[in-house]
Amino acid sequence: MSDLPRKAVTRTAKLATLPLGFAGRATWGLGKRIGGKSAEIVARELQQRTADQLFKVLGELKGGAMKFGQALSVFESALPEEIAGPYRAALTKLQEAAPPMPVRAVHAVLAERLGEEWRELFLEFEDKPSAAASIGQVHRAVWHDGRQVAVKVQYPGAGEALLSDLAQLSRFARLLGPLIPGMDIKPLITELRDRVSEELDYALEAEAQREHAAEFAGDPDVVVPEVVHQGEQVLVTEWIDGIPLSEVISDGTPEQRDRAGQLLARFLFSGPARTGLLHADPHPGNFRLLPPANPAEDGTDGEDTADADSAEGGELRLGVLDFGTVDRLPGGLPGIVGETLRLTLEDDAEAVYDLLREEGFVKESIDLDPDAVLDYLLPIIEPAAVDEFTFTRSWMRDQATRIADPRSPAHQLGKQLNLPPSYLLIHRVTLSTIGVLCQLNATVRLRDELEAWLPGFVADPFIPEQQDALEETEGAES
Repeated sequence: MSDLPRKAVTRTAKLATLPLGFAGRATWGLGKRIGGKSAEIVARELQQRTADQLFKVLGELKGGAMKFGQALSVFESALPEEIAGPYRAALTKLQEAAPPMPVRAVHAVLAERLGEEWRELFLEFEDKPSAAASIGQVHRAVWHDGRQVAVKVQYPGAGEALLSDLAQLSRFARLLGPLIPGMDIKPLITELRDRVSEELDYALEAEAQREHAAEFAGDPDVVVPEVVHQGEQVLVTEWIDGIPLSEVISDGTPEQRDRAGQLLARFLFSGPARTGLLHADPHPGNFRLLPPANPAEDGTDGEDTADADSAEGGELRLGVLDFGTVDRLPGGLPGIVGETLRLTLEDDAEAVYDLLREEGFVKESIDLDPDAVLDYLLPIIEPAAVDEFTFTRSWMRDQATRIADPRSPAHQLGKQLNLPPSYLLIHRVTLSTIGVLCQLNATVRLRDELEAWLPGFVADPFIPEQQDALEETEGAES
């Protein structure tokens, strides 16, 4: 492969193998059953073959195909456990690695964007990529001033590939739906397609990263690498070492899982409050678990030493990468999100219903029972109702099953709710982050983060209506 497979007809043919492959394997499985193999063995073989094909096709194509795979990867927690294993392994590969672009293609992009003498900008440059993702790959290098850097090189033809893939995947959405039960695939693909121009614009990415790096400079919990140089298809940032979150998910200690989960939740809610930007690509490949800010003076550089014991000299930190997709929220997350959460936890069905209708979550043409809406919401926001909550795959599956089952009241009610366009990305990022927390099996004090960072979650005593409610509550308690 010289770079991304660029002809639309070639990419379309490859993507078409996904739904065709699903159908073909079903026929193959029937033949195996007739031949005497047990249903359990046949199902396991089918799942493994499907998972292998999923990674091969989405990984090789990169572009929108891999972007779609990365978006799916955070929802594998919703898959029934008996089929989750093969998909988990295949989708995890998409979080961290894909078949790399050839060295000569990388050098050609660097020469075109940094100049023919591009090597003079670096003291060292590793031709083998450290990561290969959906629209670009990352090479480790040493900048001319001695700083360790990550050099992100965009694939030639990435924009064309993104649009082509997402258009084709949209056509296959109905057939791909069974990959994630209870999730509507088509809106996810549409939202990814709407953000193509931002994803490809390294100037916008550099600006968002600089804003985060400036705000979180010296932060004890979150590390954002500085931007060193930005060009049209090349972005150079400081290098950060640490354990990829995908490795914490697969092999992390309980301490690592809980700390990573707490910091992920903190970044989700504090980022918009502090920068006016929402990091909108929360798959595990974009996060690292880092050692404390001041490692013990033992002569080590802290590389990949983010173990539980290192917390003795300070707490583990979260490294955040890839700011190619952000949502601009100048006032932070909308206050109605926190207010609705608070009122739901207070069992104020009428107030919750009024807020949802006012904001467009319930259309004017539809009438719903406020108590039924409350019953729909309460299980979803259970993590915010307690001091700490353990996010598990089984909890995620229960929520997915409850909403996906056509026979359930939750499914019937959910079909009548509306998601206003301005909330689409916030909704996906929140769900994706919850999916990662469930993969981590992390125990998180989510309520602490909501109280600290989410507007409206804590009643404002200066608002008359909230003051009256507080006084009524205090009077009842006394």
